[in-house]
Amino acid sequence: MATVVGSVRRLLLAPELADVSFRRRGFPATPSATTERLEAVPRAVICGFEWGLDTRDQWELERRVELVEEELRGFAYEGATMACTVLDALPGRSGRTRALLLGPGQPHLFLAYIGIGFAMARLPRPLWRGVLPDLDGIVYHPTMSWLAVDGYGFDRAYFDTVRVVDRQERLAAYPWQGAAEYFPRAVDQGIGRALWFIHGGRVPNVAAAVGRFAAERQPDLWSGVGLAATFAGGCDAGPLHRAAGGHASDLAQGAVFAAKARSWSGCVPEHTRTALVGLTGLTVEAAVGLADEVAVTGPIDGQVPPYEMWRNRVRARFLATSARS
Repeated sequence: MATVVGSVRRLLLAPELADVSFRRRGFPATPSATTERLEAVPRAVICGFEWGLDTRDQWELERRVELVEEELRGFAYEGATMACTVLDALPGRSGRTRALLLGPGQPHLFLAYIGIGFAMARLPRPLWRGVLPDLDGIVYHPTMSWLAVDGYGFDRAYFDTVRVVDRQERLAAYPWQGAAEYFPRAVDQGIGRALWFIHGGRVPNVAAAVGRFAAERQPDLWSGVGLAATFAGGCDAGPLHRAAGGHASDLAQGAVFAAKARSWSGCVPEHTRTALVGLTGLTVEAAVGLADEVAVTGPIDGQVPPYEMWRNRVRARFLATSARS
């Protein structure tokens, strides 16, 4: 049963389902089977967020999320993590996010980090210090927590499109994991993911949108495009690969991380397999093997976050392959 306080918080914080539609956001996407599939993603996130605020305990939250079809379930956990993060930021409330991610949300850890980023977009920055729970024992933590910053960038591009996409304004940096200088790059990866949704997966429009950004931002944007196209779907891999041009290795890196996230969740849709082959030439099993082989999951001395070192190693494989062909 929903709580009264939870319902009030939901009304104050959550957009309505109609508010996340491409038409309501004013996105230039043409209605199609692809846009219908992509629009189901933010709807699943909103449902998970509302359930996360309304339910009294984790058992009920898990039961609700499990009703979502398997392909979209991770997005519902993304929204639920967002809700738990917001609740944990309130005085006297803590531990919900950690319990969720060490419990039923663990298979969806990669999307859950993004949900933390969505919460960050709605919380004052002084509260960001406490949003990342202690997940000791999970091999990808905290390396992959940069996906929270990616999620923050996606949220701002999706809901503040004129400023972040049209005017391409930089968002203020923050010392996430002690690396404020890398923060804008992780934000751009999230913006790149958002561009895939904003333009409904239409390759010429996505490519044109990326091309309007400064040249130094485009590699991270293309990485985000590759992740979104492979994970969420709607990808016409051949034209997308050609459109990326010199950034094909960045596109491929994002696709490999999408395959890793899908594999970790236990649900790999056919559209992910098809996109991955078209963007990287790899099967899901081979892509996961590559990601695991070059993984950087522990603290390393230096200015480059382990997350970026991992991305660099994946990208380097595709650059080497391209150089030999």
